[in-house]
Amino acid sequence: MGKLFLVPTPIGNLDDITLRAIKVLKEVDVILAEDTRTSGKLLKHYEINTPLQSHHMHNEHKQVESLVTKLKGETQMALISDAGTPAISDPGFLLTRACVENEIEVECLPGATAFVPALVNSGLPNDRFVFEGFLPVKKGRQTRLKLLAEESRTMVFYESPHKLVKTLTHFLEYFGSERPVSVSRELTKMYEETIRGSLEEVLEHFTAKPPKGELVVVVGGKK
Repeated sequence: MGKLFLVPTPIGNLDDITLRAIKVLKEVDVILAEDTRTSGKLLKHYEINTPLQSHHMHNEHKQVESLVTKLKGETQMALISDAGTPAISDPGFLLTRACVENEIEVECLPGATAFVPALVNSGLPNDRFVFEGFLPVKKGRQTRLKLLAEESRTMVFYESPHKLVKTLTHFLEYFGSERPVSVSRELTKMYEETIRGSLEEVLEHFTAKPPKGELVVVVGGKK
């Protein structure tokens, strides 16, 4: 039987890839990539010539069955996302579940993921936390925020730059203006920055200075 490798890729700085990840990407038969153009730059940088196949949120449902068939043969596959660890707010769960159901071996390599450094450098308690990823855009958002208002553990969210102010405004409304928050952007990149303070203070900062780049928002739990 074949095997599926879930391989984390750098979230910004290309040096943040493990030697083992490079080895696996060179040795597998095919690499499933969220965006072949983005991944192509990484593979070229490390002189990895393994064939690439597009596998993203818009085609993963259609591909799962055929990929499982290939994996039941002797095909060795690696799955990567544009940045970070596959299946963490990225494609990967559906194929992993299908492999488990079909008794195909799955191995996830350790490596880069955005929320861990953001959580650790937030200064907020990280012995117990919940990862929420992206909040619902419309349906279910209010319900989710009401539930999270009572959450006592530190909460971690992903958010896009053009929605950050709106999300911080909602947090202020549901969690209170004094709730501590940390916003990290462009992690591992040249313009990496972390803004910490109360929700009122951080909302004021980003209202005056609209953010750019990838964002991780860490919010303190209810005391």
